[in-house]
Amino acid sequence: MSAHRHGPGEWLSLFALTAMWGSSFLFTKLAVSALPVEWVVTARLGLGALVLVGLAWLLRQAVPRGVRLWFFFGLIAVLGNLLPFSLITWGQRFIDSGLAGILMAIMPLATLGLAHVFVPGERLTGNRVLGFLIGFAGIVVLIGPEALLAVGGDRGPLLPMLAVLAGALSYGTSAILARLKPPSHALPTAAATTALAALLSLPLGLDTWTGARLADAAAALTPAVLGAVGFLGLFSTATAMVIYFRLIRTAGPSFTSQMNYLIPLWAVGIGILFLDEEPTAGHLLGLVLILSGILWSRRTPKARIGAGYSNRSLKALAKRL
Repeated sequence: MSAHRHGPGEWLSLFALTAMWGSSFLFTKLAVSALPVEWVVTARLGLGALVLVGLAWLLRQAVPRGVRLWFFFGLIAVLGNLLPFSLITWGQRFIDSGLAGILMAIMPLATLGLAHVFVPGERLTGNRVLGFLIGFAGIVVLIGPEALLAVGGDRGPLLPMLAVLAGALSYGTSAILARLKPPSHALPTAAATTALAALLSLPLGLDTWTGARLADAAAALTPAVLGAVGFLGLFSTATAMVIYFRLIRTAGPSFTSQMNYLIPLWAVGIGILFLDEEPTAGHLLGLVLILSGILWSRRTPKARIGAGYSNRSLKALAKRL
C-alpha cells in the first residue's frame, strides 16, 4: 500500500500551526512578565472557549454525543490544553522563549513512540529508534551540568526546563488521543475540549485572586500585555485548535508533529528579534541534535534490490536479457 500523499492544504495548515504556536512562546513570555501564571492560562482558555463555542453555535454545529467521545474530550482537555499550558507558561517565567521552543521539539519523537503502541500502521522502525536517541542526546545537551548545578535556587533552570519538557510530552499524548477518539468534526471538538479545559482552570485562577494581585495586574495591563493574552486566546488557542483537530484527522499525528521542525527555529528567531534573547552554543547544539533526530526518524529505509519492480517490469527485463 502506498504512503499517503499530503496535499497543499495540509502543508498550509501545518505552516499556519507553526506560526501560531511558534509565536505563542513570545506572547506567553510577555504575558507572564506582568500577570500570574494561573491568570494567563485561564484567560487564554476562557477567551478561546468563548470564541469556539460562539462560532459553533452561530454555525449551528450539532453538540457531539456519546459517553466515549466525551471521555476522550475530557482527556484531551487536560492533556492537550490545561496541563501543557500550565507547565509551559510556568516554565517560561524562568527561561527564554527560544529555549522553551527548542525543548518543545521533543514532541514528535514522543509522538512516534506512542503512535507505535496505540495507532495502527505507525510502526516504530530502527531509524525512528535511532532518531529518538539522537533527539534525547539533544535534550541532555540542553539541560547539561549547568542546570543541575543551579537547581539549588528556586529559580534554577532545571525544573522550568523539565516543566516545558513535560508539556511537550503531554502534547504528544494528546495527539495520539485525538487520533484514537471516535470521529467528530473539528469545530465542535475544539469547542468542547477548550471549554472543558477553561472550566477546569477556573478554580486555580480564582484561588489566586487577591486585592493586592488585582491592583498589581491592573497596573500591569499595558496594550502589549492585553495584546499578548488576546493573541494566545484567539490564535494560539481558538484558531489553532480547529486547524489542529482537522489536520490530525486528515493527515495523522506523525505528519502533524512535523511542525516541530519549524517551531523551535521560529521561537528562537522571534525571541532574538523582539526580546533580545541570546541563545547559547549549547542551546544551538541541542537544537541541531533534536532536529537531526526528528529528521533521521522520518527516513524511509532503502528498499531491497528488485523489491520495487512489478511483475510486468520483471518480465520485460527478462525479455531484454
